[in-house]
Amino acid sequence: MEFLFFLVRRILWSLLVLVGLSMVIFTIARGVPGDPARLALGPRASQEQVQALQDKLGLNKPMVEQYGLFVAGLARGDLGYSLLTERPVNHDIRDTFAATFELVLFTITLAFLFGMPMGVAAAYWKDRWPDNVVRLVALFSAVAPAFFLALLLQILAGYVLHVLPTTGRLPHGMDFTASITGLLTIDSLLLGRPDVFVQAVRHLLLPSLALSSATLGQIALTTRSSMIDVSSQDYIEASRAFGVPERVQIFKYMLRPSFVPPMTILGLAFASLIGSAFVVELVFSWPGMAAYGVRAIMQKDLNAVMGVVMVSGVFFVAVNLAIDVMLGVVDPRVRVRGAR
Repeated sequence: MEFLFFLVRRILWSLLVLVGLSMVIFTIARGVPGDPARLALGPRASQEQVQALQDKLGLNKPMVEQYGLFVAGLARGDLGYSLLTERPVNHDIRDTFAATFELVLFTITLAFLFGMPMGVAAAYWKDRWPDNVVRLVALFSAVAPAFFLALLLQILAGYVLHVLPTTGRLPHGMDFTASITGLLTIDSLLLGRPDVFVQAVRHLLLPSLALSSATLGQIALTTRSSMIDVSSQDYIEASRAFGVPERVQIFKYMLRPSFVPPMTILGLAFASLIGSAFVVELVFSWPGMAAYGVRAIMQKDLNAVMGVVMVSGVFFVAVNLAIDVMLGVVDPRVRVRGAR
């Protein structure tokens, strides 16, 4: 019953956040100075063209009615019509979301695989040279701008060493359609194309390394801090007194409670990167949703902008809800506090 209350409370808060997000993004989009139809068509468009676009987008209706139509469209998956691509926005997002999701998934995987062991090693050799090296690397990766690392990796690996590709998801001329999940790495394995899998991973390495830097540093430092805090707990001291091997202490008694803060950071990063990966996507010409959103902003395509923001918001809220539930399973104290 306690867990049920915790889950219902989290779901209600998530729905409330989404309602607030829809109100904020709609108000901002409609509050842009100037006529959205005129901004989209340009100064040379005739008044008749502007009027026709206003009628098509419902811009002549009262704001409350416009918001109601916007919410009704969201409820049935209709995000409006994109003036940039002249297609429904949900079709554009469907075609670009998989590329961003695959990039972010690969990014989070790299951050976890490298960040957690770095944090554990730093805590194990606390105040010794491995700890100092890990803290220095983690601090640099946490503060280094993603665009700087993206350009640096692109120049070094792509143009100086010529070891990895620097643009796109696949080599030019390689014909393959990810028709099952939209993820090239998964669909290539499912369809028996190991050559496509290898090329997809090679194209993912540079942008995901650039994008994972900040998250990797945060996970390493947070894991180190959590491991050090847990190592001073009474039950760890008791296990030492009973002669439990140090490796067993770390991996059986210390790692699980220390996993909660890094797991939270991992979930937040996974959710936020969906909408904030645009810099890396633009540098590496990655055909993802974040880059599509930037182009929509530059072209003042308000329907596309609102669609990208809402999809990113829904994903962010869903991932945070999943993280809360997982933390409630791993650490009962979380669901006790959340149920209050």
